[in-house]
Amino acid sequence: MNRKRIVSNIVIAANILAMTNIFPLTAINRQLNSTAVAQTAESNTQLFYIYKGQRVPLTQQQDAVAVEFKPVANTRSGNPLYLQLEQDLKKGGGTRSSGGSQVQVKPLGGNYAVVALPRGSADAIKNQIQNQSYVKASLPVLSRTNNQDTIVLPNEIVVSFQPNMSESERESILNKNNLEIIRPLRFFPNIFIVKSSSVSGTEVLNVANQLNQVRGISSAAPNFLESISNSVDINKEQVQRFNIESTETQPNARTRGNSTTNYFGLQWHLNSAPLQTCLQQEINSFDVLQNCLQQQITKNKQSKSPSKLPRTDLRVTEAWQNSNGGKGVVVAVIDSLIQWNHPDLRNSLHKVSVADKCPQEEYGWDFSEPSNSKNPCNIGDADTKLSPLELNILRRKLQDSFKLSDGELIKRYLSSRELARINPQITQKQLADFWRKRIRSQVGGEFHGTLVSGVIAAKPGNSQGISGVAPNAKILPVRVFGLNGSIQRNSVIEAVGYAASRGADVINLSLGGSVPIDVEELAFKQVLQQNPKLVIVASSGNSNQPIVGYPSGYEGVLSVGATNLFGHRAPYSNYGKGLGVVAPGGDLSTSVGWLGGIPTTGGTWMDTFWQGLAFPNFRWSPVIDLRGQYWWMEGTSFSSPAVAGVVALMKGEDSDRKLNREQIINILKSTASYDSLTISDQEKQQYRALVNQGFLSASATEKQLFFGSGLINAEAAIRAVKK
Repeated sequence: MNRKRIVSNIVIAANILAMTNIFPLTAINRQLNSTAVAQTAESNTQLFYIYKGQRVPLTQQQDAVAVEFKPVANTRSGNPLYLQLEQDLKKGGGTRSSGGSQVQVKPLGGNYAVVALPRGSADAIKNQIQNQSYVKASLPVLSRTNNQDTIVLPNEIVVSFQPNMSESERESILNKNNLEIIRPLRFFPNIFIVKSSSVSGTEVLNVANQLNQVRGISSAAPNFLESISNSVDINKEQVQRFNIESTETQPNARTRGNSTTNYFGLQWHLNSAPLQTCLQQEINSFDVLQNCLQQQITKNKQSKSPSKLPRTDLRVTEAWQNSNGGKGVVVAVIDSLIQWNHPDLRNSLHKVSVADKCPQEEYGWDFSEPSNSKNPCNIGDADTKLSPLELNILRRKLQDSFKLSDGELIKRYLSSRELARINPQITQKQLADFWRKRIRSQVGGEFHGTLVSGVIAAKPGNSQGISGVAPNAKILPVRVFGLNGSIQRNSVIEAVGYAASRGADVINLSLGGSVPIDVEELAFKQVLQQNPKLVIVASSGNSNQPIVGYPSGYEGVLSVGATNLFGHRAPYSNYGKGLGVVAPGGDLSTSVGWLGGIPTTGGTWMDTFWQGLAFPNFRWSPVIDLRGQYWWMEGTSFSSPAVAGVVALMKGEDSDRKLNREQIINILKSTASYDSLTISDQEKQQYRALVNQGFLSASATEKQLFFGSGLINAEAAIRAVKK
């Protein structure tokens, strides 16, 4: 394969669950009074919520409205309600000026959707929405100021009451503030989801803010439903660059459809020497590359002299020689769709065996859909895999990207708002081809939890496929994301409590919300205090900011940044304050293109995706095989599980669990190094600017700023544990 860059600049699944920009906080202008009743709403109309006693500003999107659907008998099957709504709005659009024909409806999980409102017809469309019998409510759509994320505001508030409060005291506070309990959070007896009986819409923000003043309440925050925006600023240069890259000839693509191929040599994050050596040679096809990699792997096994090239990997192959591969260790993956029947994952599952497990609970739990039930076993369900309803949605999107004409694709998938931002010089074909690639990447990205799980504990059968960092560890799947990256704050809280209660030794969180909340931070603190040996690893974020996002920024959580094949900080990776360590996260923008990504287990390989569709004979996304059983990925979403896998290797050598969380993290940091890491000239300028601005202490070095304690060394960490 030519080293010329061949990768599309479209960022795939890592960005679907990426951390958004760190937000500026402004101090509250007045002291919060301690009183038994929430005060009257402030007169100003600024929208915000309270985090750590400060205002986090929000703006309301005027060209979008969210929809909450009424509950249906079986939310895991049937026809998607968001499609029904889109069809009904277009039918009821009447004249062209009403805008109905331009309506775009995008799902957020199974119970919600966001409707893009055409200009000049917003009120008419809103009225039509309210008239649909299956619509429960219309909800405001917010975003962080100067950000493009999507934050839906249901009439739900997560409230943490002070410990040891009696039920009568709690009821008194709720009654005085016109609040009703929806349900308690599972595993957290002092935390409840409540709703207001007196207000709705953006007024819910005021109620939540004022509850933070109430005596007896530790913290309160809106139960935001969040999703990263799918909008893209499209210019002519971007589309032309995509078209060049996506149409480049891929030699011998036919041979890559074989799912039994061994892809171990591509996994440079485990051992970078084979790929780095082969890239020094003339490689003109994938088969030639694979043969070279196999030769290098064999040579490395036979040779006692180490490679002279810089090692930018985790030294996992050496760690395997001195460990049991994480045997006996349970790693909880809190994420999106975890398709654990993947050939390389189905033998890596932890089977739940606890006294309070629910009926059918065997391999983890799904918290992704909202629930009002007070019965713990009716909050979510026991299957983290793709549901029939979700399959209908994703299969339609994927097949549309292959079947629809240019005009049909643009009409179906681009809203009037998106079309208005497109450079008129871009041709219809350029735009359609761009959007096809984007749709396919989005469908692949819905299996983010599957991709993350493969990095940790994939275990190929008969030495085929790929290997996780800790192939003998077991995965506990815990799902919190619905489709389109939708997630509610209570889901993360309950998922962390669930993982701890089911015996997880390690929790991986390749996620981050744009709106961290106090009640979530309190819940993390509680879980860590109750489980001193539990290690929580989280991605630092993908917004290239000098401070890590949350939950990786919470005290006690290990924040992981990302590096690339050449030992540079990945250009998207957050750094600075709160960063613990770094690990390979992949970089698809380097000169080696897709080979710079992290190979892992995908979800589009299932036959049901391809029924009735001619099988593609070209690379349609950053897939390794042509069905997408394996994908190349980038993001701190993949550096974090790599470190979670190293922690599993360490705990596998600590069978008596003598080491606590602090000791494990100290070993990781003390054995990490900067030996193969490089700081760019631009980063040196950033460092000096941050020091001059007083944001960073001059005692911190450049490499500490961008790499924390350094690149993880699994081999050295294992040796330290054994001592």
